[in-house]
Amino acid sequence: MLIGEVARRSGVSARMLRHYESLGLVRPSGRKGSGYREYSVEDIRRIFHIESLRSLGLSLREIGRALDDPGFTPSALVGDLVRQTRERIEAETELLTRLRRIDAADPAGWDDVLQVVALLQALGSKSADARQRAALSSVDEVPVPVEALVEAALSETEPNVAGALRWALARSGDGGPELLAEGLDSPVAVVRERAVQSLAEMPGGEAAVHLRNALESPDVVVRGYAALALGTRGVAEAVPTLIEMIVAGRNDIDAADALSVLASDSSVADRIATGFVDRLAHDTTEAPARGRLTQALAGIPGTRASRALVELSHDDDRAVALTAAYLLRLRDGR
Repeated sequence: MLIGEVARRSGVSARMLRHYESLGLVRPSGRKGSGYREYSVEDIRRIFHIESLRSLGLSLREIGRALDDPGFTPSALVGDLVRQTRERIEAETELLTRLRRIDAADPAGWDDVLQVVALLQALGSKSADARQRAALSSVDEVPVPVEALVEAALSETEPNVAGALRWALARSGDGGPELLAEGLDSPVAVVRERAVQSLAEMPGGEAAVHLRNALESPDVVVRGYAALALGTRGVAEAVPTLIEMIVAGRNDIDAADALSVLASDSSVADRIATGFVDRLAHDTTEAPARGRLTQALAGIPGTRASRALVELSHDDDRAVALTAAYLLRLRDGR
């Protein structure tokens, strides 16, 4: 078969076939008397092998080695190709993400584009000071896309920088709460914690909805941050979690303060006091927890809390009884 016919049937141009021949990849089995190359069935099969290997990203040199070296094993080469392909995809994905974020900033001109690029680079800097400055300046200068702020907040390890990022997110407008809520389902505990901390500082009803949902999280840390944030916002759904935090001794002082805020509503105050009494009467509630619950009753107004303190002033646990009696005297002195 002559080169023109091979080119037509294989889809490989005559020019490329000549190039393969010059590299020694294909050697036509014969030539006609006129000097024209003549390709055998085996030659054509080799051409298809070459094209198949090219489709995997192998160089022509690697293809030659693969076809001609009897001792060649493809596993190492294929492993290298996998690694190179992954690196290329990661680089392209990173570029696409950066371009999308620049587009989301809706720059008015090239100066704005360059400013967004500079802020994005600063957010990824190894310098904590640079990251903090970028977070703080993202509000007053060209806004950084909220997606970039969320990504930075969920990965930040420096407390001061994390605080600046949460501050920036709280002023970033729409989109932040939904993206942060996705972080609540992360398999990494510290990411879940950063997500709920950021949501706790986000204003508005959307953030509150996600915090309410977080009260059902299997992660006790997430539940705790959500309850503290909701308690200070006057959301009574946080009461059971806040009481459990006092029992467990996890941020119990902050939990007691949040319950005091909620107790400004008399109906909620009675509900809180009832919750305390139920836990104090529970056989599994240990002495330290009973002491914390008794102390927390100090911030709960109303007759139900007062009656509970009267009962506790006669408790078998002397420390609990003394604390309750002291709190009653303080109430009587008001």
